[in-house]
Amino acid sequence: MVGQNGAMTDSTQPAATPNIDDILAVMPKVMGALGEKMGVVLVEASAERVVATMPVEGNTQPYGLLHGGASVVLAESLGSIGSAIHAHPDRVAVGVDINATHHRGATSGIVTGVATPVHLGRTTTSYDVVITDDRGKRLCTARITCALVPADRIAS
Repeated sequence: MVGQNGAMTDSTQPAATPNIDDILAVMPKVMGALGEKMGVVLVEASAERVVATMPVEGNTQPYGLLHGGASVVLAESLGSIGSAIHAHPDRVAVGVDINATHHRGATSGIVTGVATPVHLGRTTTSYDVVITDDRGKRLCTARITCALVPADRIAS
């Protein structure tokens, strides 16, 4: 388990829920290059809830609307982060399925994604992700499923 300051703790002892600094210490490239290019900012992260924001500007399709693919990138990032926290340290989360329904468009401002778990298992996780605009209007609903693979099977 991850304890204070990203230090590993004995799994037999209860550990405090890691804060955002602890998570970033363990996973310094948590958003990855794509998330960074898109301006995604991680606000809150735990296996039970992951929140991030993303600007609409720079992430639009030709008609000036938030690109549906940008919403999917945000959703996949959030579900993957929650899954990785749940899986850590013995397993690594890898996305195996994602779907998204786009309810309305956004042309400006900041969107917020909130991921909450549907299932937190030993070998799989699933998260619902709701993306809203500055007014709290739902733009997109997504679901992501990740497989939890033994960490020693992933090449460095």
